[in-house]
Amino acid sequence: MTAPDFGGPAATGTQYELRHGGAEATITSLAGALRLYEVGGTALVESFGADELPPSACGIQLSPWPNRVRDGRWELDGAAQQLDITEPSRGHATHGLLRNTAFLATAHSAREVTLRGEIHPQHGYPFRLTHQVTYTLDDAGSLTVRQQLTNRGPRPAPAAFGAHPFLRLGEVPSEELTLTLSAATRILADERLIPTGTRPVQDTDEDFRAGRVVGSDLLDAAFTDLDPGEDGRNHYGLVAPDGRAVELWTDPVYGYVQVFFTDRFPGRHRAVAVEPMTAPANALNSGHGLVWIDPDESLSASWGITGRTTVGSVDGQETAR
Repeated sequence: MTAPDFGGPAATGTQYELRHGGAEATITSLAGALRLYEVGGTALVESFGADELPPSACGIQLSPWPNRVRDGRWELDGAAQQLDITEPSRGHATHGLLRNTAFLATAHSAREVTLRGEIHPQHGYPFRLTHQVTYTLDDAGSLTVRQQLTNRGPRPAPAAFGAHPFLRLGEVPSEELTLTLSAATRILADERLIPTGTRPVQDTDEDFRAGRVVGSDLLDAAFTDLDPGEDGRNHYGLVAPDGRAVELWTDPVYGYVQVFFTDRFPGRHRAVAVEPMTAPANALNSGHGLVWIDPDESLSASWGITGRTTVGSVDGQETAR
């Protein structure tokens, strides 16, 4: 009998490498994280070393809730629940229960890997679930990520999920990129980043619908009231001055997106995270976006990344493709 692979010698465990369609990706067993994704040699996500913990949660799976739970506290059937505090600086439980979990591969080929992370009953969350994620490269080198959360316990479980990719476009400084975000509403938050209300983005500096240069600003905010494209998906893009672009798309199940401009990503003056989420911060208390998954049932959805990474000439004019 072959022993399961609980992770190689690297700090982030086994490195699952994918190569197909001119693209390559590396996924770690730790947190099922997307550590590298390149198309034609152009990096489309921020990366980190195999022996480094994912900085600022770079690329990790967020489950069974994304973002924060205020003070790590919520109520279940009238009984107070206390989650472990995993964001000491603000006093919250953040980014779910899989950040320090080794995912195990159930299938791995040159173009696809499926990993499973197990959530066991624990402090403040007395439920048993399996989080499965599949990363796939298609013939054009685009990346699709399918998340599935299954309730293995005897009673309905409250849940949501998301992911934490940092997008980039090769060596273009992220502050020079233009972000387009199909969202009409910003979720307002207090100084501890817990939602307090909403406001329309119309006529504000947070209206990204027509595109806005990232610039030198810092931002950590959630948006909703998303406007899907003709394909029914939500689309978010970063475009370079020369027309090259990287896009993140999501199924409509991801009704929220967190945008994070930071100056603390190692080696980068600015880094930009665009985080698809099925629920906003503090959903275990507010109920917004929260799904109660019945026993043996699942919540599943997909998102992906695609890029236009080279510039060529058509009829004498420079165009990106």
